[in-house]
Amino acid sequence: MPDFPKEPAALASFFQKHGEDCLPGLLGIDVVEIKKGSCRLMMKVEQKHFASNGYLHAASVIALADSSCGYGCVASLPEGASGFTTLELKSNHLATAQSGIITAEASMAHGGRTTQVWDSVVTSADSGKTIALFRCTQLILYPANK
Repeated sequence: MPDFPKEPAALASFFQKHGEDCLPGLLGIDVVEIKKGSCRLMMKVEQKHFASNGYLHAASVIALADSSCGYGCVASLPEGASGFTTLELKSNHLATAQSGIITAEASMAHGGRTTQVWDSVVTSADSGKTIALFRCTQLILYPANK
């Protein structure tokens, strides 16, 4: 795991830059804000985000929500932690969007030394409709004793 910056603006820039060649970059996910306990991301809905049925693919929505929780988790790691890995995730899809911007607002529901639980609400910026409700559990990782 890389050393993550601690300052929120530097952390947001770090994830924006380092995500360019990873899934968030491929999907066009943009970092709006990251701070301890929360994260906000956005994504412009494009053809690449759709399933073959013409609707927003659930995996695109999950990638946005999961990224918001993961980035928030890094900003909220306990002292001495080196990173995290996802143990479990769940999403409820309530609506779709076929254009415009969708946002993911993540917030930490539980912040322990061994696990964190995060919620993310994905919303259409244009209509204000809730697209999905997402929850995940993160296992906090620590360096091995040498």
